[in-house]
Amino acid sequence: MTVTSARPQDRVDSTPAAPAGGGKVYTPYSFWFYLPTAVLYSVLFLVPTFASFYYSLTRWSLFESKFIGFDNFVTFFQEPALVKGFTNTLIYAVVTSGSKVVLGLLLAVLLTSRIVGRGYLRSVVFFPVLVSTVGVGLLFQVLMNPERGIINGALGVLGIQGPGWLTDPKWALMSIAAVDVWKGVGLATLIYIAGIVSIPREYMEAARVDGAGSWESFRRIVLPLCKPATVTVIILSLIGGLRSFELIWAMTRGGPGFTSDVISSVIYKQYQAGFYGLSTAGNVILFVVVTAIILPLSWFLNRKEVDM
Repeated sequence: MTVTSARPQDRVDSTPAAPAGGGKVYTPYSFWFYLPTAVLYSVLFLVPTFASFYYSLTRWSLFESKFIGFDNFVTFFQEPALVKGFTNTLIYAVVTSGSKVVLGLLLAVLLTSRIVGRGYLRSVVFFPVLVSTVGVGLLFQVLMNPERGIINGALGVLGIQGPGWLTDPKWALMSIAAVDVWKGVGLATLIYIAGIVSIPREYMEAARVDGAGSWESFRRIVLPLCKPATVTVIILSLIGGLRSFELIWAMTRGGPGFTSDVISSVIYKQYQAGFYGLSTAGNVILFVVVTAIILPLSWFLNRKEVDM
């Protein structure tokens, strides 16, 4: 008996066709299912966002507001402390995100290799992510005390005079950035571990058969195939660095002077001083800066990933 396959024109297409004449496209969910989410999104995000844009153009208090145009923005860029905070924000974001990418990748390679206590070490690396940011800040404020801190005490035993980690203007911002990296590198490591584990083992075995060493396997297999993980870590770390506030406020409150101030801490100080319109303008500028950096960068990195 001869079995013949059905010709393409004889096959039945089970996909429901869109109705002719521009009718409604079938969807398994009613419009009303989307309404609660749309209401919550509008109330919690859209309304506050547009209200912030309006109040950034006013001089307002809890009971009244006066429209003053772009005066708040002009004042913002004329204040030395605000400009210093803006510069520190960019430096802090670049340093912390770059460090998390490099250290996260190296730790992930180590923790996916065959070492003793691999599961325990993964837990140790990820544990700081779970700890309160304010708690971490207060802890390292004590550890980095120039006179009674454990870090300078340990350096003193080795004959090294430790600096004023949080009291010296040259060290304050980078010291906080180091603590930020210590706390956040666990998440970057976890993302990279997921990326490395997803690489098919056949690639590594084929490279080993071809005589490739560890470095060649890392450079030609692990690094390119971890590109999605790298993009994720860069974007998340940059957003976190640009919006950083809790750790800096807990450790130095922007001091000494304004040397470790970032935009968020300067905005908070303006709120404390009662300059609500000026601080709202600062929030708008921070929102625009984060959006202007993250969206083009995300598009560029994802485009490069597709081109590969």
